[in-house]
Amino acid sequence: MNQMTNAPAAAGGSPGREHAPVEFYFDFSSPYGFLAAQKIGAIALRHRRAVDWTPILLGVIFKKTGSQPLTEIPLKGEYAKRDFERSARFHGLPRFRLPSRFPVPTQVPARLITWLKDASPGLVPAATLALYRAYFEDDIDISVPEHALAAAAGAGVDRAEAQAAIESAQVKDALRAAVDRAIARGVFGSPFIIVEGEPFWGLDRLEHVERWLEKGGF
Repeated sequence: MNQMTNAPAAAGGSPGREHAPVEFYFDFSSPYGFLAAQKIGAIALRHRRAVDWTPILLGVIFKKTGSQPLTEIPLKGEYAKRDFERSARFHGLPRFRLPSRFPVPTQVPARLITWLKDASPGLVPAATLALYRAYFEDDIDISVPEHALAAAAGAGVDRAEAQAAIESAQVKDALRAAVDRAIARGVFGSPFIIVEGEPFWGLDRLEHVERWLEKGGF
């Protein structure tokens, strides 16, 4: 799959090409992934970087780590729900809402973006954000193919081509391979960001990412 996606101006602008892209791994059912996705393009642009948007499947990763969704963990679950909304307000994203069905399987939107990275890489940032906003702002279940396709079409994706892609064995295999590569790189959560080999996990590490990009390490 194409490993470098240049974000359009609406999602981070056209960065310089002299640096490796910021690798951004996310699951479409991750609230913190949603919040970080709204910010990562602008952070990368400020430092003349592209963003490599890579969807992952936390369900597969949880089998490796023995973990589970935060909201299903005793004590942590209620705190997490409170923190999701507080973090959204903190980052100036007041439309965030925990969806009525949460979490959902995310193979469908993940396949769509995996395919788009090869088919129309310039649309990846806008399509990713459209899918995320449909789920976490409009309470639309993007695990339903029709809903995911409608959200992506609103970002300029050809609906018929996308529908064929998410049903194809080739795209399904490509997503599995991408998730395997992410795990091999040490990715275990969402959002997960890698800057020239340096890993950062979580929304609360965005400031660290920015400092690392600014200073070249610390």
